[in-house]
Parts: sequence; C-alpha cells; structure tokens
Amino acid sequence: MTPFILFGSFFFFLILTVPIGVALGMAGLITALYSSNISITFLTQGLVTSTDNFALMAVPFFILAGQIMGKGGISTRLFELANVFVGRFTGGFAMAAVLTCMFFSAISGSGPATVAAIGGIMIPTMVAQGYDKKFATAVIVSAGSLGIIIPPSIPLVLYGVSGNQSIGDLFMGGIIPGVLLGAAMMGWVYIYSKKKNYKGTQEKFTFKAMIHSLNKAKWSLLVPIIILGGIYGGIFTPTEAAVIAVVYAACISFFLYKEISLQNLPTIIRDAALNSVIILIIIGTANTFGTLLSMERIPQALAEGFLSLSQNTLVLLVLMILLLLIIGCFIDTSAAIIIFTPILLPTALELGIDPVH
Repeated sequence: MTPFILFGSFFFFLILTVPIGVALGMAGLITALYSSNISITFLTQGLVTSTDNFALMAVPFFILAGQIMGKGGISTRLFELANVFVGRFTGGFAMAAVLTCMFFSAISGSGPATVAAIGGIMIPTMVAQGYDKKFATAVIVSAGSLGIIIPPSIPLVLYGVSGNQSIGDLFMGGIIPGVLLGAAMMGWVYIYSKKKNYKGTQEKFTFKAMIHSLNKAKWSLLVPIIILGGIYGGIFTPTEAAVIAVVYAACISFFLYKEISLQNLPTIIRDAALNSVIILIIIGTANTFGTLLSMERIPQALAEGFLSLSQNTLVLLVLMILLLLIIGCFIDTSAAIIIFTPILLPTALELGIDPVH
C-alpha cells in the first residue's frame, strides 16, 4: 500500500494545484505517517542533506548571473547581433528571437531567465512588427527552453548531481543538440512566417553592420567562452564558473553598459533568491520522495518492467522519452530529474546506454 499512498497523495495534491515542491513534501509526510518503517525525522534530515552539495551551489549563482544579465542590457545587444544575421529573412524578427535565446541560454544557464530577459523585449517588438501575439509568445517560450540544453545549464547540473555524472561532460554533450534544436525552431518559424506573410527587415547583410553589432555585443559573447573555456581548460569547476559568471556579468552591466545601478541590486538579488529557493525546495522534497521510492524498491520494479517489454536499446529509449513526455506535463523539470534519474539511469546503464546520452 505504501507506493499507492505515496503516488496517490502526490497526484491528489497536484490536482489541487498545490506547488510541486510542497506536493512532494506532503506526499512524503503522509507516507511517513502511514508507514511504521519511516520516521518524520528521516524526512527532515533528507531535506537538509540533499541540498548540502558543493555542485548545487552553481544553481543559485547561475540564476543570479541570469538576473543581472537580463536587466543589464545584455539581451538587447544580443538581439541586435542576431537581427543582423537573420533579420532580413521571412519571419526575421522571430528567427532573431530564437537566435537571441540561444545566445542568452549560453550565458544564463536558465530557461526561465532566458524567457524573462528576452520575452520582455521581444514579444512587444514582434507584435509591433505585425506578428500575432500568441505566435510571438510561443516562439519565446519554446526557444527559452533551449536554456535546459545549451550549456551552462541548471538542469544538467541537477542531473549531474543526481546521477553522479561529470557536469563538464554534460555541458559538452549539450552543445550540438542545443544548436540543432535551435536550427529546427528557426526552420519552423520560417515556414510558418511564409504562410502568414510575416516579412523580414528588408535590410541587406553587410559586414559593416555585423562588425558594429559584434563590437557592441563582444563583452556579452565572451561569457560562454570564459565559462566553458575555463571548465574544459581545467581552470575552474562548474560551480566556480557560476560565481565567475556573476562577477563578470556584474562588471559589464554596472561599469561597461551602465544599464543597472546599485539601486537595482536589492531587487535583482531578491528575484534571484526567490527563484533559487523554489528550485532548492523542489530538490529537497524530490530527493526525499526519491528515497522513499528506493526504500520500496520501485526503481528496480520499473527497471524490470522496462526490460521485460524489450531488450532493444532503441525501443527502450523511445519508451523512456514517451514516459518523460507524459511526466513533463505534470511535474517540474527539476523535480522530474531528481525523481526519475535513480529510476531510469540503472536501466540505461544495464543496456549499455551512455549516461551522458
């Protein structure tokens, strides 16, 4: 009965629209009260120990870096650069928005930060250019999700911690899939814009305009080079890279671009702290939820169930993707990674699938 109580109470709270972190914690608490083998003290200890991790310090720092960059004029300069490259094509503004999200994802490491920073500027601009507001919003929300994949990425940090994998390897593995997804989105934007007759800027590409935009955005474009170059060069860890990103973003936003001042700092820190707390609460409660699953041997049962369906690696990868697609409709990314990594990773390893893949 314990697994039914755990999952039943969790989905009950989700139906009541209880926040995901609270729903996970309440489900764990109800299960602990029901079971004589689990103490409430164990749950409270798990909340603390699960977040007491050096690698997880990268999360609040990347979020803070993203907040500073979003308000520090970096997103505007990145859009101007993107617009030089693709703005003249059909649907050029929307394609430039996708490309800007790709640039910003490589700086902030956060999907929500990317959507907030780019959406606030681009959605009104696209609507003013004659784009449908729903389409403009969908473009930003979809392209903002590239922050999950393009390094540095907060979800990749969470998976690295949960699955005990190299965060540097995960960052390296996210580059090409992120670029391919961005290119696919731009392709669809072009097709849809052709159908809706959304024109480009009609301005010809010139090297002079490109060099001018590159010069304006050069300090912003150095961020991913510094972060990834430092990690792969063995100069600093991903966690230290997040701190360096904060310092660098603050320096260019305060002193070079001068888009923010000391008066803006309390608001920026408050917003970053609130976003960090939400994620850390989810990490703590999801880790406890995952521990309860392990105690009930649910991961082993699911792994055996997967393997009984097929021994074909491709078939099982497709089944995992379908499972995660359904889960993603109900559960936050951070919680899904922490809960399902211990369930799916052993199955993948048993089939010889690379854990970074």
